[in-house]
Amino acid sequence: QVQLVESGGGLVQAGGSLRLSCAASGRTFTNYAMGWFRQAPGKEREFVATINWSGSSTYYADSVKGRFTISRNSAKNTVYLQMNSLKPEDTAVYYCAGCRRSFTSTVQSDYNYWGQGTQVTVSS
Repeated sequence: QVQLVESGGGLVQAGGSLRLSCAASGRTFTNYAMGWFRQAPGKEREFVATINWSGSSTYYADSVKGRFTISRNSAKNTVYLQMNSLKPEDTAVYYCAGCRRSFTSTVQSDYNYWGQGTQVTVSS
């Protein structure tokens, strides 16, 4: 059974930082891209960041570019999202996802494995 388990969410003041982790089990994602998505209350889930199979290529939503960094440790089958300079509008449930492709993708339908999500709340 494939599982993606996110951790690292919490409550932080605006301007602060958090590091999310996503540990995969039941399947190796070494040859596949990974991504982070988020869903704010009353809004649809949206793309945040993606990283290709080797970690050599990343892509970010404009809203987080320059503040968030996605990375991966294939040996640990884990992907990370470092979030700096957090803003209240970053408040959302953050989801880790495993892609069916090896290259980066912003399209949710390209992802066939999803975690349960971790809450990030940024206070003003």
